[in-house]
Amino acid sequence: MALGITPRSVRRTAATAALLAASVSPLLPATATVAAASTASTAGTAVTARYVALGDSYASGAGLPDPTDPQCARSGLNYPSVLARSYGSRTFRDVTCGGATTRDLWHRQGAKAPQLRALSRNTTLVTVTIGGNDIGFSGIIGTCVSAARSDPAGSPCRAEYAKSGHDELARRIRALSPRIAAMLADVRRRSPRATVMLVGYPALLPESGAACPSVVPFARGDFPYLRDTVKRLNGMLRQQARRGGAVYVDTYTPTIGHDMCAGDARFVEPLVVAAGVAPAHPNQQGQRVMASLVAERIDRLRR
Repeated sequence: MALGITPRSVRRTAATAALLAASVSPLLPATATVAAASTASTAGTAVTARYVALGDSYASGAGLPDPTDPQCARSGLNYPSVLARSYGSRTFRDVTCGGATTRDLWHRQGAKAPQLRALSRNTTLVTVTIGGNDIGFSGIIGTCVSAARSDPAGSPCRAEYAKSGHDELARRIRALSPRIAAMLADVRRRSPRATVMLVGYPALLPESGAACPSVVPFARGDFPYLRDTVKRLNGMLRQQARRGGAVYVDTYTPTIGHDMCAGDARFVEPLVVAAGVAPAHPNQQGQRVMASLVAERIDRLRR
């Protein structure tokens, strides 16, 4: 497909066809897009009937238009909303919230109720994107941008996180692992009939390790290190999903080549962006592609 934006692993089922058509609607005749959307809207299933979305800003759609809860940087264009509309979910509760950590699943996040309270015994689908804030995504970005000023050609950020003699970010991911396991167990307890989908993080930096300091001002040697950190986080999430009886949705592999450095082909905005755009977060196209990847896994369950 034009611009190469179709995720390589997505099958063209009714739901995914509609989601992908929406993601490239400027390139398609209006009638084709409407027809695909109509097909998906009537494809509601028992899996998607009562849907609850949990998670952080990668799920809430931070920086996108159509805000539904500005306090949580939540948009009606995020991947949970795209899914709910496409499948015609009978009930849909989106409690995703920017800045959320695993703690906020059980405890209040400011004025917001604990996210897990949105679940019930009647819930049929749960999607969760969580963990990035637990390991300190925002702080990591700030540290790496600052470190790059002293050694733009080296790996000063990696050195900063190895001062204790071990990789601090790898340690944080290991420490997060049991919390992800506990979260999945609690979701299962609260919603025993639900299909639970743990949605990973997309590719943020080039798989090749190439640098793009003009829009992502990290030191050149830190690009591979930070790429590998995201992959390590996703690997832990995949492992815990398998152990906890959840479905892991890989959004990393299909988005390789659409990272922050990919120019007009990017699904994630770079750090140097126009006002009103959330840096280092999926753009509208990225959210649609994430929705299509979740839909592809849902459609596998239906067959």
